[in-house]
Amino acid sequence: MEEALRQDIKEALTQAVDALAEAGQIQPGGLIVLGCSTSEVAGARIGKGSVPELGEVIAQAMLDACQRHGLDAAFQCCEHLNRAIVLEQRVLTAGRLTQVRAIPQPKAGGSVPAAAWKLLRQPVLAMNVQADAAIDIGDTLVGMHIRPVAVPLRIDRQRVGHANLVMAYSRLPYIGGSRAVYE
Repeated sequence: MEEALRQDIKEALTQAVDALAEAGQIQPGGLIVLGCSTSEVAGARIGKGSVPELGEVIAQAMLDACQRHGLDAAFQCCEHLNRAIVLEQRVLTAGRLTQVRAIPQPKAGGSVPAAAWKLLRQPVLAMNVQADAAIDIGDTLVGMHIRPVAVPLRIDRQRVGHANLVMAYSRLPYIGGSRAVYE
């Protein structure tokens, strides 16, 4: 893999996590979920050209970027594993999440979740999460794993490699009517 692409990925994830942490006011212990198609990053169609080496770089860059803010990272699998989420056991336990049994592979789960599984201390697979924010690289439809209400966030960077970059953070829902007070 080119060093330029490796560096671009690291910069992209650092910028994305920094922007989400600030805009979403995500406190240490918060959770950001990443959905990523290495096929799209490499210029192929989603699901048609998984690149395990890219998965390793992306998963490590996400973990590093989150760690700088004291945040936890989660990684969405592809539809072959029902978009389950790879994360640390302690996050699953603290969030009272439903654990499912599978070990992601590049062709069944995706290259990024498969790499994350190897990089985490105690990896587990959760059925779903309600994260504080989400990063979607390559149109993986990660929005199902962000808690309501999702607020889109745009930064100057719109791509990682050849893949689209889309992000959102969550805000508390407003309830009530004209008499409600929010501040």
